[in-house]
Amino acid sequence: QVQPVQSGGGLVQAGGSLTLSCTASTQTFNSYSVGWFRHAPGLQREFVSALSWTGGRIYYSDVVKGRFVISRDNAKNTVYLQMNNLKPEDTAVYYCAADPPDYTRSWIYNNALTYDYWGQGTQVTVSS
Repeated sequence: QVQPVQSGGGLVQAGGSLTLSCTASTQTFNSYSVGWFRHAPGLQREFVSALSWTGGRIYYSDVVKGRFVISRDNAKNTVYLQMNNLKPEDTAVYYCAADPPDYTRSWIYNNALTYDYWGQGTQVTVSS
């Protein structure tokens, strides 16, 4: 079992940058696809970005495309979400989630139900 642990986040002014990390203690994590979601007060949980376990497939939501970058460092068992040019509307609790490999089904990267293991969440607040 993989338990992702998140770090990063915090308070930043609009236009600034933050990097979130999602780490697991086992190298098994490197064979998992990882997604990032966010949940703002009063809104539904929203897909942000996803990275396949091979790193060959990367996806972003339209609202973050061009500003956020997802990447992974297998040597550190870590997936990163670099967030640039942050806007007040990016304020939310951000969650990483891991999906173990399953060759019997398609990877629906933007569906939270796809993911079995979730990080604890980290607050990102962007001030105007």
